This record gives sequence, C-alpha cells and structure tokens, in this order.
Amino acid sequence: MTRVLVGITGASGVLYGVRLVERLLDEDIATEVIVSRPARRVLAIEHDRPGDPREWLAGRAGNAPVFHDDGDLAGLPASGSSAPDAMLVAPCSMGTAARIAAGLSGTLIERAADVMLKERRPLVLVPRETPFSTLHLRNLHELSTLGARIVPAMPAFYFRPKSMEELVEFVVDRALQAAGLGLPLRHPWRGAEAEEP
Repeated sequence: MTRVLVGITGASGVLYGVRLVERLLDEDIATEVIVSRPARRVLAIEHDRPGDPREWLAGRAGNAPVFHDDGDLAGLPASGSSAPDAMLVAPCSMGTAARIAAGLSGTLIERAADVMLKERRPLVLVPRETPFSTLHLRNLHELSTLGARIVPAMPAFYFRPKSMEELVEFVVDRALQAAGLGLPLRHPWRGAEAEEP
C-alpha cells in the first residue's frame, strides 16, 4: 500500500496542508502527518482551529492519519529503511526550505525531507511566501537541483473558481500530481474553447 507523509509547517496557508491530508484520506491512501508547533499556532490564528490536530484532522469517511511528533528525531520517517513512498510539505515555510536545502535536521519534518532526498524518493514542497527574496529563490533552486519538486501555492483562474476552497483544491491537486500519486486532477486545462462560458 502506498504511504504518503505530509509535513505541515508554520507558514500562512496551513489550510493547504489540511486539505492535502483530507484528500489523501478520502482517496484511501495511507497517510502520515507531522504538524510543527508553529503550524499549530497558524491554525489557531487563520482558521480558529486551536489544540491538537489529532482531534479533528480526518477524511470524510472518518479515517484518521498516523501522526508523528515533529520533535521526535527517532520517529519512523527519520530512517531511510522506513521512508514513505512520497512526502509533501505544505505549506513549506522559507525557514524549513532553507534548513532542508542546507541538510540541517533539527525537526522530524526536516529529517524526513532529508531522507527523501538521499533515498531519491518524491519530495514536494509547497512554498507559501510572497514576494520571494533572492535568498528564498536560491534555496528553492538548490532544492530543485537536489530533486525536490517545487509547487508554489499559486492557484489558476482559467476554470473560473467560485470559492476559496476551489483555489485551495487546485494547488492541492498540483502538489499531488507532482508527487506522482496518479490521482485525478479536478480542474485540468481543456483548451481555450472548452473554457468558454
């Protein structure tokens, strides 16, 4: 069975990570989650979801992911012998991106990402920052050269979204596509004529 690890860091846009986990669970994919302490703070600020995500993060059928503590550097994702099939970090803070690019592993999210790079398994980062500084761009370029897929949280508008949820789903779909999981895109480009009202 395919195993996917989702790291949720403390950048604005934590909802991307939440919807990513929910989508994976809805698709009946074995999902593991690491939520950083700053991400929990952002959840409380942006979405009024304080407390432990273990209490509310689940798929529509009620299935729950396996959670790992971000401070547990001995957790399963810290070893290449138990690495998941793919890892996504959404959103990926610029601090997290910098530490992964430098090979620093002070948290389980950073160590797991390092494992994915060394094992040459799919690692997808969804940076949520604007504007990017030159340093941010350098770090993202370095990560790309190391094999990570960079999927910025940049939704499209060609499908004429009607809600914020649709914009979030577009980015989630693109991240999942970059991870090579073979899940269907909900808003693929069908050509200009097909998008006419």
